[in-house]
Amino acid sequence: MKAFWRFLLQRNLSKHWLEGVRYALFGLGDSGYQKYNFVAKKLDKRLSDLGAMAIIEKGLGDDQHPSGYEAALDPWMSSLWSMLNQINHKFFPQGPDFVIPDMKLIDQPKVQITYHCNDEVDPQFLPNSDLKWIEMQIERARSMSPGKFNPNKNRPHCFLKMIKNQPLTRAGCEKDVRHFEFEFVSSAIEYEVGDILEVLPSQNPAAIDAFIERCNLDPDAFITVHTREIDNHLLHTCTTVKVPIKLKAFVALTMDVASASPRRYFFEVMSYFATAPHEKERLQYFASAEGRDDLYQYNQKERRTILEVLEDFPSVQIPFEWLVQLVPPLKTRAFSISSSPSAHPNQVHLTVNVVSWTTPFKRKRSGLCSMWLAHLDPEQSTHVPAWFQKGTLYPPPPSLPLILIGPGTGCAPFRGFVEERAIQSESGATAPVIFFFGCWNENNDFLYRDFWLSHSQNDGVLSKAKGGGFFVAFSRDQPQKVYVQHKMRENSRRIWNLLSEGAAIYVAGSSTKMPSDVLSAFEDIVSKEGGLPKESAVRWLRALEKAGKYHVEAWS
Repeated sequence: MKAFWRFLLQRNLSKHWLEGVRYALFGLGDSGYQKYNFVAKKLDKRLSDLGAMAIIEKGLGDDQHPSGYEAALDPWMSSLWSMLNQINHKFFPQGPDFVIPDMKLIDQPKVQITYHCNDEVDPQFLPNSDLKWIEMQIERARSMSPGKFNPNKNRPHCFLKMIKNQPLTRAGCEKDVRHFEFEFVSSAIEYEVGDILEVLPSQNPAAIDAFIERCNLDPDAFITVHTREIDNHLLHTCTTVKVPIKLKAFVALTMDVASASPRRYFFEVMSYFATAPHEKERLQYFASAEGRDDLYQYNQKERRTILEVLEDFPSVQIPFEWLVQLVPPLKTRAFSISSSPSAHPNQVHLTVNVVSWTTPFKRKRSGLCSMWLAHLDPEQSTHVPAWFQKGTLYPPPPSLPLILIGPGTGCAPFRGFVEERAIQSESGATAPVIFFFGCWNENNDFLYRDFWLSHSQNDGVLSKAKGGGFFVAFSRDQPQKVYVQHKMRENSRRIWNLLSEGAAIYVAGSSTKMPSDVLSAFEDIVSKEGGLPKESAVRWLRALEKAGKYHVEAWS
């Protein structure tokens, strides 16, 4: 996509270059993020600028919608078929609304499973507890999975061992936020403040066993998974040599059977394999545009898992190939690192919100990875597969003044920033740092309270003596809500002074409204303190972002 986009941006392409080309475009996005469907909007404009003509208005799918992106996709597809039919009736000889009455046709799955006899498997690949073997097992499984894993992330960068599991919130309050500390048990990985740690969670063994039993699979079978490729409409199978792996291990390491909800297409495929008429009818309804809202109530709103859906339709026996293709992949979970490697050699720390909630039908739900981590006992040597990645919060030089905004667990990367700056200040001069933190209550979820207060006193990094500052918004400790943006406006002069000195802005936390509210507060501050019209303040901040001095890391 990057190469395609660079090609389209060539300056020698004229505005007539795509004349005669007609296109239809549907974007997949999430309105929780500031740049909602940014790629689709940019691509649509560029194609139009080069002379191409849209068949219909671009569609914008939104994962925040109760029914997911299908809420926009269904009417968009219907409009597309109608327009194509108007353009050329031969596309739809029986009309765009024609449906095959008895849906018995289904394509072949995109994967093929090969089963191997035990004596075909090299003894070196048989299960054992060696760390190197576990690493290879993860790599083998994930490299065979059709899930869209980054090929550079099949093999873990390292394994970690938890050495501390500390609650940061008061027991009994609505939130459960933990501070986790890990040590490297394999090779140590060099990282910087602002980096990201990705963790591959373990699934509940009982859920894996239940899934395998429900699907009539042999857990001890050795398998290899191959992707079928379509070339000139002829089906052939990739011939890459793959090492067999136990079916149970493959499921456990690549298929999210007990936390992720299936997409609508899963229900459509299930309908082909349902033998009970009432189940087939129900599944076909769920897979239709008319049944979308009821599917939302049954599936998305309740966060039904693959295992629960299969148990609700007992007559369905889906071939394993289809399950491998359609069960959501077991994804790594990404967390902002909350430690400085200078302050904690051979360690990495995380600040994690343990996710749990109750569905409308009173089902207890929890986040797979956060709950797994919360239940890990530092006394037991559980090996945590991990990957290190660069984040969007680049480590600042000690001479750069910083304005940090991190409500809730958004404070995590800034704990590392402050630790790093504190160590740098021991050997030389450092620029001021001001930090705006927000939480619900001072007594319930004031994360790392003692840490921030100690650094805001006695010539600490956040102290007034060093030109810094630490400001907290307790949103629920008074009748009116107070958020970080309110504290920012109260301290607009200090913010403007630092911005005038060339400060960089770093924002981290929830992607819902916070990043846009904080940006709006900055626009007001720049306008007020800089004596600029609002439009000029917006351009000023946009220039700051282009200069690499306005960083945002947000998560849903």
